Amino acid sequence: MKPVILDVDTGIDDALAIAYALNSPELEILGLTTCFGNGPVEKTTRNTLVVLEQLGKSVPVYPGADKPLSRPPKKFPTHIHGEDGLGNRVAKSPVMEAESESAVDYIINQVKQRPNEITIIAVGPLTNLAHAVKKDPEIVSLVKEVVIMGGAVFIKGNVTPYSEANIFTDPHAAECVFSSGLPVTLVGLDVTMKTLLPNTILADWRATGREVSDFFADMTSFYMHAYETFHPGIGGCALHDPLAVGVVVDPSFIKKETWNVKVFLEGEEMGRTVAQAEGEPKIQVCTRVEADRFLNHFLNRLF
Repeated sequence: MKPVILDVDTGIDDALAIAYALNSPELEILGLTTCFGNGPVEKTTRNTLVVLEQLGKSVPVYPGADKPLSRPPKKFPTHIHGEDGLGNRVAKSPVMEAESESAVDYIINQVKQRPNEITIIAVGPLTNLAHAVKKDPEIVSLVKEVVIMGGAVFIKGNVTPYSEANIFTDPHAAECVFSSGLPVTLVGLDVTMKTLLPNTILADWRATGREVSDFFADMTSFYMHAYETFHPGIGGCALHDPLAVGVVVDPSFIKKETWNVKVFLEGEEMGRTVAQAEGEPKIQVCTRVEADRFLNHFLNRLF
């Protein structure tokens, strides 16, 4: 089993990624760390606990960053994830509680206790990881791998013509992580936009008659309706965050290229991720995906 810390800003595709990760026997999920992004950190932490309870899983949750490193916070994407961040499906507060240790300290402590063993899967803004690197640079040489859902290296963005949402939310954190020397694999829109979850699958989920399946179907339906607004006729939604988990479960789902990736930190192109052949450090950028094989794997694991 691969020991994993999953760093989330739990909205709808984060919830799908959490379910996929926790139901993948290849992964040992040590803990979940939360960040602002799809909502304020108080809400994303609550949502993480709600999803765990729906799945009947018990994993420690560590609250993290509540704002970007440098830029002003942007408006939360309630039009994509709902007012509650989970498609307006949160009916009650979770019974489970978050841990008192901060996400940043938890990441540092775990990595130093298990040197060269831990994979960090980050599917939200990279603020927690940037803070950890700044607080204790030693961890850069002690992390086995960092798999990030973020960026749009060779295609256009999804929040601006240039930028993907996670990078745009805290571009300074992304630049800090990319330039740190951490062993990064970037799972960006270049591949995630090819992983379409069809809307027809929701009827199958509801047909199981299970509360957890209904919860995920209703939540994902909200997400799919939002997708139709921006991509008329798409017939589903992309599996952004789950693909980052899939890359750790089975690296053969994707093909990678080695690039030096820089992040634009100002102007109308803020958050843009640009690949350069020259310069260091290099990171691995996912450029191709076996989408159908990944989708089948995801669906077989989800519940």
